[in-house]
Amino acid sequence: MSARPAGRSPRRGLLAGAALALCALLPACAVFGTDETPVPVPAAATAAPSGAPAAPAACDDATTSYAPSELTSSDDLPAGSTMAKIKKRGRLVAGVSADSYLLGARDPLGGQIQGFDIDFVKAMAKAILGDEKKYQLVVITAAQRIPALESGQVDLVARNMTMTCDRWKQIAFSSEYYRAGQKIMVRLGSKATSLADLADQRVCAPNGTSSMENLVRLQPKAVAVGSDSHTGCLVLFQQGQVDAITGDDTVLAGLAAQDPYAVVPEQKAFTAEPYGLGMNAKDVDLVRFVNAELARMRSDGEWTTIYDRWFSGPLGSAPAPPKAVYGRSA
Repeated sequence: MSARPAGRSPRRGLLAGAALALCALLPACAVFGTDETPVPVPAAATAAPSGAPAAPAACDDATTSYAPSELTSSDDLPAGSTMAKIKKRGRLVAGVSADSYLLGARDPLGGQIQGFDIDFVKAMAKAILGDEKKYQLVVITAAQRIPALESGQVDLVARNMTMTCDRWKQIAFSSEYYRAGQKIMVRLGSKATSLADLADQRVCAPNGTSSMENLVRLQPKAVAVGSDSHTGCLVLFQQGQVDAITGDDTVLAGLAAQDPYAVVPEQKAFTAEPYGLGMNAKDVDLVRFVNAELARMRSDGEWTTIYDRWFSGPLGSAPAPPKAVYGRSA
């Protein structure tokens, strides 16, 4: 493990935890409120399951979703549709992160949860209810994303969720709305620049994520350490309990921005991580409605506007939006 840079306070991790605790007590960001943000602590660290990981399920293309609907207005929603039920309730309920800086994180000053993913929730709320403020955010961990959809706790999940064949067996996805790639974050001064350099090193990733699955599968010689969230990994990293963190480049950019002693080295992403908005497998009408809205956002420039708002600084100028792939049948 690299030595802690001179002058770095050992209380840094504790201060980070205290700051998160303060954020959790601030007012909720949505009109109808949100759950409190869970505060990650070192005790939450767990060893990854031993043994070879199960082979991922195969399918033609995990990014293939349902064709978009022709509905374009919240005024002509079919009676009995999932969208009509959401409109009658008066709010769209979305599962999100509150500690993924740039994607979905609570502003410590205003208390609002904001980020790239949250802007897509707002767009869907406006499309279904005619008002981007009519939403409720439910803060969930990565491992809670699928259970929250299956139980009906939330209408959709906007939480940097990778589209995989395994997950399609449990839930449904929108068309791809962002293409990320998995990388590593290490201490400033570390010579590690790739996953291959992390043999025998303690590497953290959130439990229940494709990041953890890829870590165990692609670098079995690393000591995989799990936590409830990437912010939990950051606390462990700052307290010296892990040597590196792995995750999507979008997530790592946010973590590195919060720690001057962390760096995401120049490297080639070792996976492609297509993000989709998750929905209940039975709500195909909602998936098709959301896909129509995403198609509009790609074509009229709103997707690029959202990207520039959150990612242009740390990740550079906006790429072309991911191309939608349709053809899945119910």
